[in-house]
Amino acid sequence: QVQLVESGGGSVQSGGSLRLSCLASGSTASRRSMAWFRQAPGKEREGVALIGTDSNTLYADSVKGWFTISQDSAKNTMYLQMNSLKPEDTGLYYCAADPANRWWLQRIRPTDFAYWGQGTQVTVSS
Repeated sequence: QVQLVESGGGSVQSGGSLRLSCLASGSTASRRSMAWFRQAPGKEREGVALIGTDSNTLYADSVKGWFTISQDSAKNTMYLQMNSLKPEDTGLYYCAADPANRWWLQRIRPTDFAYWGQGTQVTVSS
């Protein structure tokens, strides 16, 4: 069983930065792919960034160049560095993991991930 715990959310002004963390426990074979998703009120959950085996990464077009996903295997932690934040980045950010290597699909879809954290709130004010 995989458990995921997000942290690092908060309130910032437009143009600010935040770094989210996702601490994972459980078998590493059960989390070959990890990703960040976000959900704004009244909207569907959307994929933000994915990191697969060999640390291959994939980003949503809306965050490419501003967000960076990374992981520290020794600490069992995945990160999302978010720079130049905008009000439209506001939402509940979720960490997700899956046993399969999802990077090759070249998509970031909630239905591709088996394990989820509880989320951490990010609020960006103008």
